[in-house]
Amino acid sequence: MFKVDMSVLGLSQDESDVYQYVLRHPGVAGAGDIIGLSVPRARTEKTVARLCALGILEENQEGRLDAVDPEAAIDHLAELRLRELHQEFQDITRSRRLVGVLRADRRERTDRTGEPRGVERLRDAPELRGRIDDLTFFCRREFLSMEPRTVFTAEDAMVAAPLDERLLRRGVRVRRVVRKEMLRHPQARLYLRDLLRQGAEIRVAEGIEVRALVYDDDAVLIAPGDMPSDALAVRDGELIAAFRSLLESVWEASDELPADDWSGAGDGLKEIEHRVLDLMCRVTKDEAGARALGVSVRTYRRHVADLLTALGASNRVQAALIARERGWI
Repeated sequence: MFKVDMSVLGLSQDESDVYQYVLRHPGVAGAGDIIGLSVPRARTEKTVARLCALGILEENQEGRLDAVDPEAAIDHLAELRLRELHQEFQDITRSRRLVGVLRADRRERTDRTGEPRGVERLRDAPELRGRIDDLTFFCRREFLSMEPRTVFTAEDAMVAAPLDERLLRRGVRVRRVVRKEMLRHPQARLYLRDLLRQGAEIRVAEGIEVRALVYDDDAVLIAPGDMPSDALAVRDGELIAAFRSLLESVWEASDELPADDWSGAGDGLKEIEHRVLDLMCRVTKDEAGARALGVSVRTYRRHVADLLTALGASNRVQAALIARERGWI
C-alpha cells in the first residue's frame, strides 16, 4: 500500500494508514480486522475511534466500517484544520495583550531601583526598537513626534515607513515635527512627501534637540538626539500630559512643510517619479526597487502605479518605452 502523508490535514501517519486501509477494504468488522499495518492493536482501536469522531470513518447498516469518499473526507478535514488555524491565529493575536502585563512587571522592578515611578529606562537599541513596535501596535488614536535628526538615510526610511504606514492604515492621526535641516536630504523629502500623501501631518522647526514620541495618552518615549539607546519610557499620566503639552506648543510654533513640487527638468515628473522610473529600468524585482528607494514594497508599487498613470502607460514595459521616446531616460 502506497502511504499518503495527510499530516497537513491534521492526521498522524497511523490515522492516514488506517483510513487508507478501510478505503481499500470497505466493510471491515472493526479494528480487529485491520491487519498488515505496523500499528499495534491497542493503537488501532484508538485510531479508528478518532477517525470515526472526525467523521471520515463511519459504521454502515451492518455495523461494519466504511471510509467516507476521499473528496468529501479531505474537504471535511481541510475545513476542520482551517478552523483550528484560525483559532490559533486569534490566540496569537490576543497574546500581544500580554505585553502590557509583562511590561508592568518590568516597571515594578524598575521602581525598586529608585527611578521615578512610571518611568523606565531603555538601555539598548534592540530594547528600544521592541518598545516602539509594541506601542505602535497598540496605538489607536494619535501619534505625535518631535524629530531632531539632521541626517536621514534610506535605511532610516526602511525602518520608519512600515511603522508609519501601519498607523495610517489603521486611521491613526500621525503628526510629525522634523528639524528643518533634515529637508536637505532627498531621501528625507521623499519620505515626508509620501507620508503627506497617505494623510500624515508634517511641520518643520529649528533647534530641536530632543526626540519624543507620544502614543495616544498612554506612553511617551523621550531621549536626547537620535535616540539610539538609553531612552526613557514614560507611563505616568501627569508626566505624559506635561510632555504632550510641550509637544503641542512646538507643533503650534512650527512651520508647514514647504510647498515646492520638486518636479523634474521640464518633463512634469516629480523627483520621486524620476527615481522610480530609473529603478524600473534597472531592477527586476519590486523588493530591490523598494530597498533602493528606502520605502516599503507596498509604497514602491504605489509609486509605480502613479508613474504609469502620469505616462499614460498600461504596463511597466510600455512606461519605459514612452519615457525613452521622450528622452527622459
